[in-house]
Amino acid sequence: MQAVIYAMIKKDYTTERSREGTAALDDGKRSAAMREVVMNKKTNLLQLEEHFYQLVDVEEPNVFHNLFPYSEIPKIAFNDRIVPHNMPENIWITDTTFRDGQQSRAPYTTEQIVTIYDYLHRLGGPNGMIRQSEFFLYSKKDRDAVYKCMERGYQFPEVTSWIRASKEDFKLVKEIGMKETGILVSCSDYHIFLKLKMNRRQAMEHYLSVVRDCLEEGISVRCHLEDITRADIYGYVVPFCLELMKLMEEYKIPIKVRACDTMGYGVNYPGAVIPRSVQGIIYALHTHAGVPHELLEWHGHNDFYKAVVNSTTAWLYGCSGVNTSLFGIGERTGNTPLEAMVFEYAQLKGGLNGMDTTVITELAEYYEKEIGYHIPSRTPFVGKNFNVTRAGVHADGLLKNEEIYNIFDTDKFLNRPVLCAVSNTSGLAGIAHWINSYYKLPEDKQLEKSSPLVHELKIWVDQQYEDGRVTVMTDNELVAKIGEVCDKLNISLYD
Repeated sequence: MQAVIYAMIKKDYTTERSREGTAALDDGKRSAAMREVVMNKKTNLLQLEEHFYQLVDVEEPNVFHNLFPYSEIPKIAFNDRIVPHNMPENIWITDTTFRDGQQSRAPYTTEQIVTIYDYLHRLGGPNGMIRQSEFFLYSKKDRDAVYKCMERGYQFPEVTSWIRASKEDFKLVKEIGMKETGILVSCSDYHIFLKLKMNRRQAMEHYLSVVRDCLEEGISVRCHLEDITRADIYGYVVPFCLELMKLMEEYKIPIKVRACDTMGYGVNYPGAVIPRSVQGIIYALHTHAGVPHELLEWHGHNDFYKAVVNSTTAWLYGCSGVNTSLFGIGERTGNTPLEAMVFEYAQLKGGLNGMDTTVITELAEYYEKEIGYHIPSRTPFVGKNFNVTRAGVHADGLLKNEEIYNIFDTDKFLNRPVLCAVSNTSGLAGIAHWINSYYKLPEDKQLEKSSPLVHELKIWVDQQYEDGRVTVMTDNELVAKIGEVCDKLNISLYD
């Protein structure tokens, strides 16, 4: 099956250059005069053959202190080199809720993992828009969850693992019978020199040996290029990925490359310099390292509030996959929120391709009620105040036509009708809208601002705040008062 997958990938991706004969060059590089003129099969234009990229094995680490001065705020520099949009025909989401998503909170129980996995399966829909979910293997609890999720027999999300680049860790993958595993592959000099105490060549040889061990067992590898936004892209990352592509050719087993913005330094600005440029990194991996779209993935962190926009940019410039976690829960400031990329996909593609977005609301409720995780109230799509307005002028607009102040039909896509909180700023329109929404009154029974019930309720609300109240009215308070007023006026909401 893997050979078939590889053949399909190879058919879709045609290299535009030949590297034959490069080994005979003394310095491993081609001069401009030696580079061939070739036809680009995508653009149908002649172009100069790309440079040959080899490892730059430096003696001292290059930590780009001109861009990352530790005692100052990191700097964004520009060289105005623009690369073209290159969005793949097929894009999808992968999930790290059970791996990175467990690094900043109390671990999930086995039962919670299996339940969330079921939700992800439903959310991804019949076309498997959530392709994979990755798991730790180090605890019995996590391994039990892996077995139970695999027993579900779902095609999507595929159960995958994550390990360190260690032969001991690889034993766990073999024991469980994984078809694919992620491997942590540090690629910046911060990690290679300062953490691993290696040089670039030693690191490359070590990582390639672990990858080869996996391939020897018929296991597909997903290389997590850690800290890529502080790495020497053309001096290390591209040469390393070229070696990965050679191994893929040798073993006929797909090798994925995940670009990991570990510290959230990536930026989406056109013309920004690498290693911080998301566009530049993806262009280098696809065009210069030859990694097919289908095998490219982006993993973002939110340290500089750019996780979502950087993930979308990765899609636009050549990644088929973006890696996410539910509600953005992850290391430090978190990962790219899965629910955000669901709606990014719909905006880019013009539809959901089978995804059931109402499951997002079910997941939020499950996290709040069963797991005890508090989602900030103003979190897009899932916070309790996401589509709640307090301003009277907004409420008046909603009463006339909810399209004026609601981003889309939230009742349809999230099973969350637009609401107005009742407070001292709600006005008659806000109260009327709250009643209509809470009681789900049919269109012909909905109340206007002129309703006697609405006026009586407004008098009571105003008195509450004149007496010193500072909080919004609760649903229970409003329901009780509406019952009193209906009895007083001898009316029914459904008359």
